[in-house]
Amino acid sequence: MSSKSRPGDDVHIPARDGFELAGTVYAPSGTERGAVLISSATAVPRRFYRHFAAELARAGYTAVTYDYRGIGESRPASLRGFAARTRDWGLLDMAGAVDWASARSASVPLFMVGHSVGGQVAGLIDNAKLIAGMATVSAQSGYWAVQGAEQKWLVGFHVHVTFPLLTRLVGYMPWSWLGSAVDLPRGAALEWASWCRNPEYLRGDSTLPLQRFAEFEAPVLAYSIDDDKWGTQPAVNAMMSAYPNLERRHIEPADSGLESLGHFGYFRASGKPLWSDLVAWLDARGSVVRDQAASSQETPTAASP
Repeated sequence: MSSKSRPGDDVHIPARDGFELAGTVYAPSGTERGAVLISSATAVPRRFYRHFAAELARAGYTAVTYDYRGIGESRPASLRGFAARTRDWGLLDMAGAVDWASARSASVPLFMVGHSVGGQVAGLIDNAKLIAGMATVSAQSGYWAVQGAEQKWLVGFHVHVTFPLLTRLVGYMPWSWLGSAVDLPRGAALEWASWCRNPEYLRGDSTLPLQRFAEFEAPVLAYSIDDDKWGTQPAVNAMMSAYPNLERRHIEPADSGLESLGHFGYFRASGKPLWSDLVAWLDARGSVVRDQAASSQETPTAASP
């Protein structure tokens, strides 16, 4: 990998409904080999992915991070009365970010990396044909009963009691009170909790355009992590089997000299030993896309009489 990249530049990205999303672009210093849109986990601000994004830029990819509405720098001063659902992060925010990133890097393949919900709701967007491939990390079914044995009962209590009660009482989900994440808009918290009570998770919500999962034709590489108690292998399999062109890989942290990763460690600076595998997949997929484009541009030679 190249050792150089430019620092991230903050930008504004329009969602499908015109809502302005905060974003950051990490551009390579040399030739652009491709672009990668990084879609965050629930309640995780985009800045969390800065080390990973900078490494992609060093590898020759333009990396784009963005905050969903109601999260990070796309959050209003107060979440009370702010209308946003979890589905909006896919249908409006992610779809808009795909449009924007595709237009910005129109001459190179566009990929997506989805963390947790970022890989879950990607199947809902209507412009997946713009994506040359997607890699996901810990994109799991959130159904409480398929979480790790050590915490599934706690998760079950939260999605049946804590989230509905506190969200309706306060007007938004004050997740920061629990010391685990940033706060969530009311609609996003209630919808996510309802999905987590459904054995099919979001795949059981008939109000969503679920047929779009089958229309997501690009290759999908889905990672699970051995010590992720949320994204267990059964949970990841349950969610990611919705994508028709799926490849699965499982990460054992010890194989890379790492003690623990959990649900978030892959994207921390300490997760860097794992990133070369994903970059190699991007490189290989990018080569296929470029070869296909070159082949389609060749003019057939007329047959001799």
